[in-house]
Amino acid sequence: MAGYPQDLKYTVEHEWVKGPGESSGAAEGLVVRVGITGYAQEALGDIVFVSLPAAGTSVEAGQAMGEVESTKSVSDIYAPVAGEVISSNEQLTSTPELINSDPYGEGWLVEIRVSDASAVDGLLDAAGYASHVADH
Repeated sequence: MAGYPQDLKYTVEHEWVKGPGESSGAAEGLVVRVGITGYAQEALGDIVFVSLPAAGTSVEAGQAMGEVESTKSVSDIYAPVAGEVISSNEQLTSTPELINSDPYGEGWLVEIRVSDASAVDGLLDAAGYASHVADH
């Protein structure tokens, strides 16, 4: 299995978190980009539909915030951190298969303004996530 990008953080529910980006100002809070991992999209199979929260939606870490439907099943997407959704990847409405072809790039799901920046630090690093996947 391919390695996982080292610059991302991960959850045990198979979401990744990137950020905060350089453009995030401290006054506006830290913004992170969220997606599902390559491992998750492989396990799901061909993704045919994605349901994502609208901008302005408050999310809580560990709670479902949307779903991904594949030819095999429907799976919840969990918020990796608490905060406010500031944008959803609208490309996924018409081309949900971007999650399969580019899970760490064009297949991102949402951007969240994080309410507690230290929450990102508590997520798994690439090695920790790889170990979690290997154990399951």
